[in-house]
Amino acid sequence: MKCPKCQYISFDSGDRCRNCGYDFSLALDIPPDDLPIQNGTEAIGPFADFSLNEVPAPTPNLPLFTGDPDLDRPLVTPGATPRAPLSVRRAAPAAPRPKPRRDATDPRTDPEPRLALDTAELPIALPRESRVEGVQEALPPEAPAETSGRVAAPAGARLLGGVLDFALLAAIDLSVVYFTLRICDLRFADALELPLAPLLSFLALLNGGYLAIFVAAGGQTIGKMAAGTRVIPAEPSSRSTERVSFGHALIRAGGYLVSALPFGLGFVPAFVGSERRALHDRLADTRVVKA
Repeated sequence: MKCPKCQYISFDSGDRCRNCGYDFSLALDIPPDDLPIQNGTEAIGPFADFSLNEVPAPTPNLPLFTGDPDLDRPLVTPGATPRAPLSVRRAAPAAPRPKPRRDATDPRTDPEPRLALDTAELPIALPRESRVEGVQEALPPEAPAETSGRVAAPAGARLLGGVLDFALLAAIDLSVVYFTLRICDLRFADALELPLAPLLSFLALLNGGYLAIFVAAGGQTIGKMAAGTRVIPAEPSSRSTERVSFGHALIRAGGYLVSALPFGLGFVPAFVGSERRALHDRLADTRVVKA
């Protein structure tokens, strides 16, 4: 039901509008509009067909269906003898060009290039062993061999890098122990009450991962970056392969324990000698050079 006042539509029956309270008895009854399809005046039977050939007078509105033959005549009439298509036309014969005079001594006028094997004009390079005085050297001079050696890092730079790495790892280890004690609600005096085996294993894994991953990634830990040193293989094949593999980096990280166990004597070779390779460097087949 639709309210004639507020146009509210509801699906229940009643005397008043649920929206505005209008009384439906006051509304006028308006009959619905009837739109009949037929009113009785239509012709009986089907519609007659239209004739397209019959044009109404006075002017033709359908020129395509008038039947006038002049309207079908093309606007452009081709010639009686059509030209040959472009694909079969023959171009006019071109006049032959005069050939330049061939001079064997001048390479610019020689139309046929010759190989160096066909002439004996080029000097023949003699082996280096058979060269004698007075014979012009045909081979280019040898380029100096690229030296693949790197200068070993000085003792001061190695000491500085080691001290920085040790301080950084010590700070990380103390932070781990501190937060572990806070979680367990203990003090530093009660640190021995923690299970030592799991704690030491975690710290060893943390420190070894730091040393191994940094060396394998770029050959430098944070301390070595600050000191300007780098870890490379002992004998790299080329400069593009001066990167320590992850396996050698793990061996080098574990070798720190071997160098530190006999009162730190394994670190002494890093400060003396020409190669300056500590014990862990020899175990991992690496060396420390200037970055």
